[in-house]
Amino acid sequence: MRIRPISPERLVTELADRLAEQADTAAPGRLRVGVDGPGAARPEELAAALVDPLRARGRPVLHVRAENFLRPASVRLEHGRRNPDAYYEGWTDEAGLRREVLDPAGPGGSGRLLPSLWDATADRASRAAYVELPPGGVVLVSGPLLLGGGLPLDVTVHLLLSPAALHRRTDAEQQWTLPAFDRYAAEVAPASFADVVVRVDDPRHPALVEYAAPA
Repeated sequence: MRIRPISPERLVTELADRLAEQADTAAPGRLRVGVDGPGAARPEELAAALVDPLRARGRPVLHVRAENFLRPASVRLEHGRRNPDAYYEGWTDEAGLRREVLDPAGPGGSGRLLPSLWDATADRASRAAYVELPPGGVVLVSGPLLLGGGLPLDVTVHLLLSPAALHRRTDAEQQWTLPAFDRYAAEVAPASFADVVVRVDDPRHPALVEYAAPA
């Protein structure tokens, strides 16, 4: 294993180059990318930063935030507003993500994707309009705890924080979620299989975790 320091700008450039190249092999389908990490790692910011560079490389792009695919409050908060096990096991509507985003973007899919399913603030359907993503396009799904449910993703990016950095950088009102991320690290171990692993203990100085190819 090698830790390669990289600037935030270079990280975006290298990821955009890799995704654009892999999108070539996904045709006539679309490339489905998961950008996974706790809120403290800001996965949505990395996904958003990739949109324009991918478009500059000729790739239609849709960025979907997992926070727009939460379950209704009656289901999500059944065991309380700060239950880390419920947060880990059932806050995100993974079935909705599959049905409305990942399956239509996959092989033989229609390319008709829904960018938002649920408005968690209003606790009702978001009533978003469907978006057509042409063949060869890229859909970026960002959010926490994405890699443990078998979502059909073609490329996975995991933003890794040490336990100390995760605790330090998590907002006080979100500290109750930390046991969920402890479970995720222990039970899923996303850093052991994600296609791209980026250490982000200091977001100004990320580092790629690179594994040597087997002999």
